[in-house]
Amino acid sequence: MEQDKIRNVAIIAHVDHGKTTLVDQLFRQSGMFRDNQDVAERLMDSGDLERERGITITAKNGSYRHGDYWLNIIDTPGHADFGGQVERVLRMADGALLLVDAQEGPMPKTYFVLKKALENHLPVIVVINKIDKPAARCDWVVDQVFDLFVKLNAPDDILDFPVVYASAKEGYALKESTDLKSEATGMSIISDMIVAHIPAPAGSPDHPLQMQVWTIDHSPYLGRLGIGKVVNGTLSVNQPLVVARRDGSIKPVRVTKIFRFECDGKVAVERAGVGEIVAVAGMEDVNVGVTFTDPDDPRPLPLIAIDPPTISMNFIPNDSPFAGKEGKFVTSRHIEERLSRETLSDVALHVEPLTEAVGYRVSGRGELHLSILIEKMRREGYEFQVTRPQVIMREENGQLLEPFESLTIDVDELYQGAVIEKLGKLKGQMEEMKNERGMARMIFKIPTRGLLGYRSQFMTDTKGLGMMNYVFAEYGPHAGEIKNRINGVLIVKDPCTAVAFALFNLQERGKLFIHPGVPLYPGQIVGEHSRAADLVVNPGKGKKLTNMRASGTDESVVLTTPINMSLEDCIAYINDDELVEVTPLSIRLRKKTGARLRG
Repeated sequence: MEQDKIRNVAIIAHVDHGKTTLVDQLFRQSGMFRDNQDVAERLMDSGDLERERGITITAKNGSYRHGDYWLNIIDTPGHADFGGQVERVLRMADGALLLVDAQEGPMPKTYFVLKKALENHLPVIVVINKIDKPAARCDWVVDQVFDLFVKLNAPDDILDFPVVYASAKEGYALKESTDLKSEATGMSIISDMIVAHIPAPAGSPDHPLQMQVWTIDHSPYLGRLGIGKVVNGTLSVNQPLVVARRDGSIKPVRVTKIFRFECDGKVAVERAGVGEIVAVAGMEDVNVGVTFTDPDDPRPLPLIAIDPPTISMNFIPNDSPFAGKEGKFVTSRHIEERLSRETLSDVALHVEPLTEAVGYRVSGRGELHLSILIEKMRREGYEFQVTRPQVIMREENGQLLEPFESLTIDVDELYQGAVIEKLGKLKGQMEEMKNERGMARMIFKIPTRGLLGYRSQFMTDTKGLGMMNYVFAEYGPHAGEIKNRINGVLIVKDPCTAVAFALFNLQERGKLFIHPGVPLYPGQIVGEHSRAADLVVNPGKGKKLTNMRASGTDESVVLTTPINMSLEDCIAYINDDELVEVTPLSIRLRKKTGARLRG
């Protein structure tokens, strides 16, 4: 493939601004699918969790032909929790497409992904997406994007960014926001802009081979696949190479297969030249950051620098009375092996053994980052327990520092008072507030600790109508004590099975998390107490039998629907003396063994 006919472009955006939908449309309109071919929605989101949640978790590669040009597309996650993915895959790109919602404008994670693109000196094409929205305000959004570029100290050549207006959902793009939709010719304008404004990949085919692995994939037939861009030289099948590993060692290796990306699939090829993004097979222990290079003149590429983690949790073997009943992999060794495999592909994840107990301290970029890992493990048959997330503190010059987030709140003006009051108690400091069309946008600087478990409170305070987004801002002085949960919990006293009569009587004591018929064990948490103290209860206490009937005592038992808590809700809910028990079949809350129970 001719080097000057290749374009490598990353799609970057805030969550839900339309990256994956845009990629779907570019592929569909490229002509690379048959007319009668059944093409799935969200082509690039291949994982079950991605399709279920409607988010991109891992970076994906795809490509399509546009005239004489071959366009390699890198779809990146929008969540800052998966920023490690964004940081490394941008090294494969020669330019970026920045998508911004035509109504919302730039959001916190827009700032994050654009910052990473500019750090890699990538030219940027701005796509104002969702212009079909009734409340779209394209000119205002363009101004906001320009201000964001200025804030990030973008150089003058990048400040003069091209803009295109699009509706990925409806499959059209316009050069000007005032152009008529009827005159649009699909999404071809975006492809034309990529060819015109994104440079061809640099590098020389005459130099020694250099190809760094930035992503890991897996084939059931070939094992692990290393994905990266050929920076210099030429890569061929069965070519003798060496792999320069992260620890500085060099190991001989032979590439057995090379795959080029076509749309959302892979096609085997015999060789790959400068600028091509390919997947290679031939080394089972390949991991992110290694460099395939020439054995006669090895030239490893610089290692990938990743922002440090901000949140940690302990993963420990399950020791509840129900341990081993629902999981396939239950031992500490099983957990260690699985976490080690994850670190090979996720460079933003840190794992270290606990010194005070059996288990592992797992550090990541946020609650979502770690909860996705937990969900993947439980679906694979793992059974274990996790502790409450803890922020990772630093100490500099004798001062204790903690991570702070930049929090953006969009909420109806009716609820802004409740939000401000609650965030004030969580040590949040308002930096900016704008009111427009009955909506308030507020920007806070808040300790990461203050946001643990706050989302559910926020949704309650705003009747489910508010939006909150945050991104890591900086480390700052410790903000003092923060109390996230003010209510105690209802704790099971003895082994039992929950019965409706007992649960009916417990309803006046608080909110329940369980249904009748659920087996329970001592120390398990079955609800939230209406008061601050914990309360020990007996959810298995049945109605006493009697041959006497009194008027008004045999009314039908009516139970309030229990609170259905997701994995993320459970992780955010627990206190330091509590655990989340995770199995393939169940998610339970419990007190730690030895925790003091009051009742």
